[in-house]
Amino acid sequence: MATKAIRFDMENPLGPGLFRFLKDLKAHNDRAWFQANKARYEAEARDPVLRLIAGCTGPLAAVSRHVEADPRPVGGSLFRIYRDTRFSKDKTPYKTHLGVNFRHRSSAAGGVHGPGFYLHLEPGGCFAGGGLWHPEPEALFKVRQAICARSSTWKTLRASGLEIEGEALKRVPQGFDAEHPCAEDLKFKDFYTATAFTNAEVAAPDFPDALMDAFRRASPLVAFLCKALDLPF
Repeated sequence: MATKAIRFDMENPLGPGLFRFLKDLKAHNDRAWFQANKARYEAEARDPVLRLIAGCTGPLAAVSRHVEADPRPVGGSLFRIYRDTRFSKDKTPYKTHLGVNFRHRSSAAGGVHGPGFYLHLEPGGCFAGGGLWHPEPEALFKVRQAICARSSTWKTLRASGLEIEGEALKRVPQGFDAEHPCAEDLKFKDFYTATAFTNAEVAAPDFPDALMDAFRRASPLVAFLCKALDLPF
């Protein structure tokens, strides 16, 4: 069930400096520039986002006490700015966005590939929401089974106007009925929903409240996914 509106008792730590830094990083994506501007990255991008994450702890617990906001600079909710270029043709060393993953606390949830909430900060492409991204095959199978077994609940969730996105197969996966009423949704390989924000909305004083509203809207989907995976929500 969706929670009631939740309000932050904090000022928005994010400002236009975040987007100026990310735009400059995109234009100068090399190690020499980043090292020369590392203090700026920390002051204008990393540290404000970490303060936002810390401020999410109480409000997020009102959505689900099983999803955590971890403000540690390394190993917490904030993804590393460094790209893994080992298997990529793109060898630029840094991401030009900041990603924040509010993960399920259970060690059985699958970490970043388990159900939870997400915030994406990128000039001209900010969004926040929740769901399940690139789950392991066993978890994906369980979600598809749950959609079939609890199809009335799933249909109610879909009828609420919640837009669900994700990569999808061209055909219903083997072992599932191609004529099932929810057949199109059984093709999904990811299950997530998101609310888009402009740069100005992210820098506005009420963004922390808007962020939590986005998580609240996504919570019925995250709750369904948690139940499918035998996780508390």
